[in-house]
Amino acid sequence: MKNILIILAVLLFSVNVEASVKTKIVEYKQGDATLEGYLAWDDAKNAKRPGVLVVHEWTGINDHIRQRTEMLAKLGYVAFAADIYGKGIRPTAQAEAAKTAGIYKDDRPLLRARARAGLEVLKKQKLVDPQRIAAIGYCFGGTTVLELARDAADLKGVVSFHGGLSTPTPQDAKNIKAKLLVLHGADDPFVNAGEVAAFQDEMRKGGVDWQFISYSNAVHSFTNKAAGTDNSKGAAYNEKADRRSWQAMRTFFAEIFK
Repeated sequence: MKNILIILAVLLFSVNVEASVKTKIVEYKQGDATLEGYLAWDDAKNAKRPGVLVVHEWTGINDHIRQRTEMLAKLGYVAFAADIYGKGIRPTAQAEAAKTAGIYKDDRPLLRARARAGLEVLKKQKLVDPQRIAAIGYCFGGTTVLELARDAADLKGVVSFHGGLSTPTPQDAKNIKAKLLVLHGADDPFVNAGEVAAFQDEMRKGGVDWQFISYSNAVHSFTNKAAGTDNSKGAAYNEKADRRSWQAMRTFFAEIFK
């Protein structure tokens, strides 16, 4: 009987923890563009806490990004998924996603402005400590948060998950204030060895505090289950790399937010 009561108590606690995470859609502006982000936080706590900006893949805010935002809230952060593309722009076909992402990859000032707009929304949340902010991004989002760092954003840390590493302005590395953690698929065909080497050289020349972790047998999109498991396609989910990279992020956050 005692064991049954313990199990019931654990289950009830789990339900309460789950129910304490709140989410909402947040509409905001950057210039003339209307954007629509996704906010998640733990409503059971009233104290201010670190905030984490989350930036989406090339398909825009989707189930994967909403899930990661909620996972961060469960860890005790206020998490905000920024919308780089604009309200209602959620490409599904690869060609359409590539074209949409290309607009921002070819216009880094616009990409940085969209990321900064999301960062400002996060900083204004009443439960966020604006002195303790980090940014994470996936694929296209990894590129975005690295550009945000190069733009001298006031961040404690930046984490890129299987993101693009190149930039047209490598000299901007000298502006980086944040510590960086780059989590990379060792077999990623879309971010090749030359791009990795150029990025690391950029970080050294910029005097940046950076870490770079490569995961064996992992290709692009290794955190996204929707990518399937066929590495030959160049983008595939990898459970081990997903789990290890998330833990690496948690350890990194424990350091920068201590």
